[in-house]
Amino acid sequence: MENVKSILVVLDPSREEQPAIARAMVFARQTGAKVKVFLSIYDFSYEMTTMLSAEEREAMRRGVIQQRHEWMEGLIAPYHDGLVQLDVKALWHNRPYEAILREVVTHEHDLIVKSTHTHDKLKAVIFTPTDWHLIRKSAVPVLLVKEHEWRGDGHIIAAVNAGTEDEAHLSLNHRITESALKLAGLTDAHVHLVNAYPGTPINIAIEIPDFDPAGYGEAVRDYHVQEMAKHAARYAIPAGQCHVVEGLPEDAIPRVADELDAQLVVLGSVGRTGLTAALIGNTAEHIIDRLDCDVLTLKPAGFVCPIQPEDDDF
Repeated sequence: MENVKSILVVLDPSREEQPAIARAMVFARQTGAKVKVFLSIYDFSYEMTTMLSAEEREAMRRGVIQQRHEWMEGLIAPYHDGLVQLDVKALWHNRPYEAILREVVTHEHDLIVKSTHTHDKLKAVIFTPTDWHLIRKSAVPVLLVKEHEWRGDGHIIAAVNAGTEDEAHLSLNHRITESALKLAGLTDAHVHLVNAYPGTPINIAIEIPDFDPAGYGEAVRDYHVQEMAKHAARYAIPAGQCHVVEGLPEDAIPRVADELDAQLVVLGSVGRTGLTAALIGNTAEHIIDRLDCDVLTLKPAGFVCPIQPEDDDF
C-alpha cells in the first residue's frame, strides 16, 4: 500500500451492486489516486457461431463490449465529483485473471480491488478461480471486498509472524503492519496485531518421557509474546491490541477477526503456484476462506508477477 497512485477496480458482471468501486473511491479521495474500472468479457458461444464470418463475429464482440462499456459508465456516474480521475475499460479475453494482471503490469497500477461472491443460502463467501489466481500471482496488493461495512472507530487486523527469524518474513511483517496503519488512518480504525504460534507437538510428549509439555508450551508462548511486543513497540501499537494465540493461523486469525468484528484483515501471501500450491496450499488462502470481512493480501518484497506485458497469449 506504499504510495498508491493508480487503482484498478475489477467488476463482477453478474451483479448490479459493485462494492469494490465504493471501497476504491474511499482510498482515492484520501490519497489522490486515479481509478480505472475494468471488466474482462468472454462468451464462448460467440466463438462457436460458425454461421458467421470472422468479421461478423468480431463485430458482435465489439457490440457486447460497447454495451458493457455503457453499463460501466452508468455505474461510475454517481462517483464523478471532480476529485478523482475515473475511467473505464472493457475488453474481450478468455482468461480474466491474465487480462487483469496484464492491465496491471502494462499500466503500472498499484492496487487491485475486487468484490467477492456471497452465496445467498449458505451466507458463505465463494471465491472464484480468478480471485485465487490474483492472490497467488499479483505482485501488487489485492483487496477482496465483501459486504462487511467499514465504519469509523472500527478494527483492522495485521496478521504477522512475530516469532520468525527469516529476513523475508520479517520484512513482510513490517509491510503488513505499515499497510494496516495506513488504511486505519483513512477510516480512523484501530490496528490489532495477531500472531498465531504452534501448540506442543503431541509426538514429542509421547516419545520423550522427561519432556515437559506445559513448560515447553509456556516457553514458546513467552517467546512469541516478547517478539510481538518488540514489533508492536516499533509502531506504537498498544499491548491491548496485540493478540498472541495458540493454534494454526487459519483457525486463530478468523477467530480474533470474529471477536473484534474486524472490517479488514491484512496478511501476506507467498504466491505459491503449480503443483506445490495444489499439494500444500497457501496459509493465506486457508485464512481468507474463513473470514467474513475484507482481505488485503501482500507479497514479499521482490516478488515478480509471472504475467508480463510481452506475453503473446493476450
